[in-house]
Amino acid sequence: MIHSMTGFAAVSAELESNSLTLELRSVNHRYLDLQLRMPDELRTHEPVLREAIAAQMSRGKVECRINLASRASTLEPARLNPVMVQQLSAWSAQVREMLPDACELSVADVLRWSGVLESPALSAETLHNTLQALLQRALQDFAAARQREGEKLKTFLLERVSQIEALRIAVAPRIPAAIVAYEAKLRARLLEALGSEDDERVRQEITLYASKIDVDEELSRLQTHLAEVRRVLDKGGAVGKRLDFLMQELHREANTLGSKSVDAEVSRTAMDIKILIEQMREQVQNIE
Repeated sequence: MIHSMTGFAAVSAELESNSLTLELRSVNHRYLDLQLRMPDELRTHEPVLREAIAAQMSRGKVECRINLASRASTLEPARLNPVMVQQLSAWSAQVREMLPDACELSVADVLRWSGVLESPALSAETLHNTLQALLQRALQDFAAARQREGEKLKTFLLERVSQIEALRIAVAPRIPAAIVAYEAKLRARLLEALGSEDDERVRQEITLYASKIDVDEELSRLQTHLAEVRRVLDKGGAVGKRLDFLMQELHREANTLGSKSVDAEVSRTAMDIKILIEQMREQVQNIE
């Protein structure tokens, strides 16, 4: 399977008085860049989350966002902490002994004090188990989304490979005739300049230049690289870097084909091939 580095997944679960949400999103990147955003009370789970996500992706910029929110509709009443209330009362008495004019603490003052009201604690085991289940669901959805996008990219690339192959096949028969025509034109120019039809130098120059403008080797290498692109795509896996290298090789052959061309149609074909290769290279950047 071909996987894209672009993907998204979001899952959630309802606890007794809380809602837990986990989101995964990723874009293309040269290597694996993993960022986790979560409440401090969930930081102890970070190593497990990192290991699980890294086991699924080898490249890409991945953001994992976890949110733990209270549900007001099911929120249990907070409990009064009597120990803290007694402590506040003792402190208030001590302060008033030293500062007789100090105001007494009101009920509102006491209730606003940190630790006076205690919310029902969420079971650590319940939170751990729920988070693990959410992570597995998110990773499955995430992998499915990346696979769907990867299959689209594979189809796109194979279409361009077929188009380049069609251009290569169409232009190949023109090469010998174009070389012969250019040799004749060059012979006429050299004979005019040198004034001798049997001059050995004329034959040497024509032979040398004919070898320079012959693009049969470039067309053969182009065919080889296209076959390798197909093979890599059929093999699947983490092939993004391999495909990126092949795009460079294809571009090099197309450039040489255009620079050595002595025929307008061959030049146009080389340009069309370069455009298709550039389209492929842009999409290859999204493949893991």
